[in-house]
Amino acid sequence: MDILDILLDEDNHDPITLVDEDGRTIDFEQIAVVPLTDSRGCKNLYCVLKPNDCIDGIADDEAIVFRVDCNEEGQSIVCVERDEETAITVFEHYYDLLEEAGDKK
Repeated sequence: MDILDILLDEDNHDPITLVDEDGRTIDFEQIAVVPLTDSRGCKNLYCVLKPNDCIDGIADDEAIVFRVDCNEEGQSIVCVERDEETAITVFEHYYDLLEEAGDKK
């Protein structure tokens, strides 16, 4: 199943298993999918995932921002967002979405 299908499936509550650059599998809990438009007007899709497994440098209560991209074969993949400013913007947008959802209740 394509990672994008998994991320966008509202009924999916199973862990998302990714493989790191060392070949180690890591399970994540999906926190959010966040669409953003950058300063050039390009639309990007990000996901916020919380590791279920220990990762060096990541606290138990921290999550990681991943950018959804495509590989050479056209399959969806996720890559850690390494630009700190972009990651912060994704988290801010996520918090805004949470606030909006709370206001609608």
